[in-house]
Formats: sequence, C-alpha cells, structure tokens
Amino acid sequence: MPRAVYVLGLAIFAQGTSELMLAGLLPEMAGDLGVSVPRAGLLISAFALGMLAGAPVLAVLTLRWPHRRSLLLFLALFAASHVAGALTPGYWVLFATRVAGAFVYAGFWAVAAVVAVGLVPEGARGKAMGIVAGGLTLATIVGLPAGTVIGQHLGWRAAFWTVAVMSAASMAAVAVTVPAGRPEGRAPRLRDEVRALATPRVWLAYATTALSTGALLVTFSYLGALLTHTTGLAERWVPAVLAVYGVGALIGITLGGRTADTRAVPTLYVGIGSLAAVSALLALTMGSPVPVIGLVFLLGAFGFATNPTLNTRVFTLAAGAPTLAAAVNVSSFNVGITAGPWLGGLALDAGAGYEATAWIGVALAVAALGAVALGRALERRPAGEREKGAELPAMNV
Repeated sequence: MPRAVYVLGLAIFAQGTSELMLAGLLPEMAGDLGVSVPRAGLLISAFALGMLAGAPVLAVLTLRWPHRRSLLLFLALFAASHVAGALTPGYWVLFATRVAGAFVYAGFWAVAAVVAVGLVPEGARGKAMGIVAGGLTLATIVGLPAGTVIGQHLGWRAAFWTVAVMSAASMAAVAVTVPAGRPEGRAPRLRDEVRALATPRVWLAYATTALSTGALLVTFSYLGALLTHTTGLAERWVPAVLAVYGVGALIGITLGGRTADTRAVPTLYVGIGSLAAVSALLALTMGSPVPVIGLVFLLGAFGFATNPTLNTRVFTLAAGAPTLAAAVNVSSFNVGITAGPWLGGLALDAGAGYEATAWIGVALAVAALGAVALGRALERRPAGEREKGAELPAMNV
C-alpha cells in the first residue's frame, strides 16, 4: 500500500477530530461565548451543513486541478479556519468558520478518495479506502476523547489550535507523498463526468449510502442519553461504552476493507442486514446493561464494515466520473448523518422512548437493503436495457 494512502488517512484523522470533538466541549464553549448549550450545539449542525455542500461544489471547481494542489489548498484553508475560530471572541464568526472548515473538509474527502483508489490496483481499492476512512474511526477512538481532555484542561481554543497544527503537519506529509500529477493522465471534463453519473444504478448506490448511514447514526447520536436514561448506566461508564463502539468500528472497517473489492454486494447484504438485526435487538434489550454493551460493539462493527464498499462501489458504477462520483457520495454520507439524528429527534419530541431510535434504524436499514437489491437487479439486466434505463432521467429532464 503506498505511503500516500496512510498519509491521507492521517489527514482525515486530523480533520475528523474537529468534526467530533465539539460533542465533548459544548459546556465550555457555551460559557466562554455567552450562549446556551443548545445554541453552542448548532455549531455541530454548522459543520454538517458545510460537509453536505462542500464536496460537489469543490469537486467541480477543482476538477481539472492536479490532485496534490487541491489537497494542499483544502488543508491550508481548514487549518486557517481553525486559527480564526480559536482567535474569535464571537459566536457567529465561529459559526462561519465551522461551515467554512467543513466545506473544504468535504472537498478533501472527495479528492482523497480519488487519489487513494488511483494509486492502487483495482483489487485493492477497498483496502485503500478502509485505511483512508479508518482515519475517521481513529478520530472517534482517540481524537474525540483527546480533544475533550485538551479542551477541559487548557480551554476549547487550545483544542482548535491543536487541530490547526495537525492539519499543517498533514500538509507537509501530503506534499511529500502524493504525486504531483493526475493518475489518469489527463484532466477530466465536467460534461463527461456528469454524463457518467446519469445512471439509475449510481443513484441507487448513493441511496444505499445515505440510508445505511442514517440507520447507524439515528441510534448512535442518542447513545449517551440512551445508556443513562434507559439502560441505567452511570454517566462515568458512558465514555467506556463509546470506546467499545469505537473498537467495534475499527474492527469492522478493517474487515470490510478486505472484502469490499472481491465480495462487494455480499458485504453490503451482510453488513446492512446485521445492522438491522442489531438495532432490533438493541430496541428489545435496551433496559439490560450486559446485552446492550455487546450490541453497541456490534453496532460499530457492522455499521462501519460496509464503509469501504460504499466508498469504492461508486467508482465501479461510474468509472468515467471518478471525481464527481466520490464527491456526491460524500454528500450522500452527510445526508444520512443529518437525516438519521433528525428522524430520531422527531420521534423523541413526539414522546417516544429511545427504543424508537433503534426501530427507525431498522426501517432505514431495510430500505437500504432494498436499494442494494434493486441496484443488483439492474446490473443483471442486459446491457441494452440498462442503457435504455439510463436514458430515462435525461428524457424526463
């Protein structure tokens, strides 16, 4: 595996730490900025907003750039946004820096995926993306608690400075390891990439990404409250259980990276189907600590086992549009990240218990399985029929 692939994973770790660490810093930030904790919590939503829009926009704007130049620019802007955030005394300026930082982070994700799969043989794409995406898993296990500790002892601004320094260090590593040119040899054309995306199978793959991600996040987002209010665990045990989830996620994404290239569809069926089963069992046993802890581990394992396949499958289905395919897939992940917690919040606001979040996860996972099955059925159709089906969206437009 080329060194650049590991460097890209470490860069995702640096940026992903910023994505996650606010969950442990909200009380300190609220007190320092003079806002309520719910208002400080909107800074997390600001990051999600930037991620949702950033990947496709930046993919188009930098489509013909050398990949290394794009990655270095995105990292520089990400580091600068954190310097500005650490220096600002005002809430809304910080809000703007969160949107801007997430915007370029999404662009980095999209280009990093293209670089990673372009540096390895086709049969190693899943493993490469498992390493790159594993940076975010590492941020869950190490970055989140480390950022929380730094923020609690040195102030939340110190956590922002730390992310800025890690991002600058990532820039140096990217400059040394990522090739200067483009692996495909020539700059792509936007028209060609858009045309390559206009197939139902690609959009079913995006639907699978969004639905399966939402199925995981709808439960995970409320896991801390679930453990204390329904399972009955003391608050001091919550970080340990979250670490169990992180270990499961790391194991899952590692194993999933080994099967993504050779058994992509079975990996999706097993991973998403098991996620549905684990969510159902969690809903049924939520009041008992022992099974819940084991199920939280499995939730992380099966939830992340499909990640490499979800990341690489679009490159096969839209081989002529690698940059836009990766960019829209990043947005699809963020649709799930946004929609899952929102649906869970609607259920809780309506008076349902935390069991409802797990049942929503079951429903979303079943819908994701349906998208996989439909996409698989389209793949098995004769080539002429597939092409005819691919023309339908353009005719409707």
